Amino acid sequence: MRYRRGAWVAVVLVVCVGKVLGAEPPVEAPAAPVSLADRETLSGDWWGLGERLSETGVRIGLGATQAYQFNVNGGTATHRHAGRYAGSYDLELDVDLERLAGLKGGAVYALAEGSWSDGLDASSVGSLFGVNGDAGGDRSIDVTELWYEQALADGRVRVRLGKIDLTGGFECRGCSVAFDTNAYANDETLQFINGALVNNPSIPFPDNGIGVAAMVEVLPGWYVAGGVADAQADARETGFSTAFHGEDRTVSLYETGLALEIPSEAGPMPGGYRAGIWYDPQPKDRFDGTGTRRDDVGLYLSLDQMLFREAGEAETAQGLGGFARFGFADEHVNAIRNFWSLGLQYQGLIPGRDADVVGLGMAQANLSREAGFTSRRETVMEGYYQIQVTPWLAIAPHVQYVATPGGDETAKDATVVGVRVQAAF
Repeated sequence: MRYRRGAWVAVVLVVCVGKVLGAEPPVEAPAAPVSLADRETLSGDWWGLGERLSETGVRIGLGATQAYQFNVNGGTATHRHAGRYAGSYDLELDVDLERLAGLKGGAVYALAEGSWSDGLDASSVGSLFGVNGDAGGDRSIDVTELWYEQALADGRVRVRLGKIDLTGGFECRGCSVAFDTNAYANDETLQFINGALVNNPSIPFPDNGIGVAAMVEVLPGWYVAGGVADAQADARETGFSTAFHGEDRTVSLYETGLALEIPSEAGPMPGGYRAGIWYDPQPKDRFDGTGTRRDDVGLYLSLDQMLFREAGEAETAQGLGGFARFGFADEHVNAIRNFWSLGLQYQGLIPGRDADVVGLGMAQANLSREAGFTSRRETVMEGYYQIQVTPWLAIAPHVQYVATPGGDETAKDATVVGVRVQAAF
């Protein structure tokens, strides 16, 4: 059984909207119209309905991301058009149950997604990482997340249950944590688009499915977290067909870290320092053909720190930030035996363009010597400049250089250029 075209989302929205519209609106003076260039969303927060919904604890978001990329040279082909144009759209629903129904610390989150095209890799590049981390194939709309979260002890303890994305992250002292999150390299729609600069590819994250995750802030800024999810999940299914039938295998992650701030004359500079371990009990074939291995374990790090902050308003957070990741896995059963990435981001580099962001990043996977690759590694470098045209529209030209794509020493290094457009409706 599948969720069909997000019908349940429509039902929830109708109920919430009806609740809001049925309430007596406060008598207020009419607000001055906001120009198209100054709106936070294209629709002006659903023509004012969004503001009334938020007063009851309900937030609705609709966004779309489109990318056009082409391989300038190298890779597997430069003349093929398949996968050059790709995109996605998503509908989010956040419900604060404390405001809506008086349930203290309760919240519900739902995400429905659709997309088109598998991207450029299969036709033209052949990268292991994926030069378009947002490419999700041809799909109309699927409910990819639906979970309940309960906050306890003034928010220091959070438990999430349902159809979850283990890369989704909790918040600790304003810092995104658990699992493998990062302030500067974690969002393919607004930051780096290459998959290796979104999440650590050495971690066997399962597809979105039935699971549970929890985060506890033990001391101010120090947290521990754990998550378990269905190893055989398919984000396009409900999750019940695999979570409670058949082999019932799971993947689990455990993380601890610090969310801290370094003082500066211009204001605090936040940072996140995360270390984790993953456990996958599924049987995996050994590359040397000597059988299978169970109980696979790996390690990872994800670090980010604001390094310089410009003087100005606290809300802008202009300045320079840096990030790094590392991952280790058993090369006898995993294609990537170790991985690292690092990079820099600067917001407001050009005077007068306070919301624009420029990023430079590099990532490398050292590949298993037993998996049949003819090259020992794949390396990628990416640079982008995101132009915040309006609060609801961002355009980001980007360029990527992929060395030995697919771990194939006979493949020519590829240069991919493109542009991404992200809009909030």
